[in-house]
Amino acid sequence: MSEPVIERPPAPSLMSRVVGIITSPRETFEKIIPNPRVLGALALVAVTSAVLVGGFLMTDVGKEAWIDQAVASQEAWGVEITDEAYAGIQRMAPMAPYLSGVPYLFIIPISAVIASGLLFAIFNAMLGGTATFKQLLSVVAHSQFVMALALFVSMPINYMKGSMTGATSVAVLAPMLDEGSFLARLLGMIDVFIVWYVVVLSIGLSVLYRRKTKSIALVLFGIYAAIAIGVAWFQSSRSGA
Repeated sequence: MSEPVIERPPAPSLMSRVVGIITSPRETFEKIIPNPRVLGALALVAVTSAVLVGGFLMTDVGKEAWIDQAVASQEAWGVEITDEAYAGIQRMAPMAPYLSGVPYLFIIPISAVIASGLLFAIFNAMLGGTATFKQLLSVVAHSQFVMALALFVSMPINYMKGSMTGATSVAVLAPMLDEGSFLARLLGMIDVFIVWYVVVLSIGLSVLYRRKTKSIALVLFGIYAAIAIGVAWFQSSRSGA
């Protein structure tokens, strides 16, 4: 007697996956993991990010915001901006769409592969998980839909503010704080969409490895908190605040 053939349901379309990850991530990951798809998700996030950021930086408002951000970023790490250095940044402003927008086409897939490699080492090599790398990469790639949505929300706000940062960070709730202080920099590192992304990624990993979402989320948020505290402390100490 021949064994019955188990037919898997077809993978949902790319757009239905986008909507599903935003509205019902657990159910969507349950459908994605048996038939993992990667290229479409990565391409959509990469192209969307490059277009949104590059488009913003093509405007005069975007170029001025890029100059301000370039100066602020270097000062945050303790670099003194001389008149010559500032003039050099201004000369580079017309290249801002290509310097800060186009790299998303490469950063998104590369970062997804690196993150998947680290998670594969933890969950498969260390904890004995049996998921394939493609399944894990698919979870990571689809979780990034949240970060693409973040750009849809933040870019119009940044245009109205004439700024490149802070649109969805917790720092907007405490404008009275000194921008160079540890607390202000820490709040600036806490972004609503990054928190959402960590939650979605935790749900995807829990579906993939059949582990509790809460325990995975606690570990990921712990890593996020350690990075945020470390960067905020270093920047505030370098600025003397």
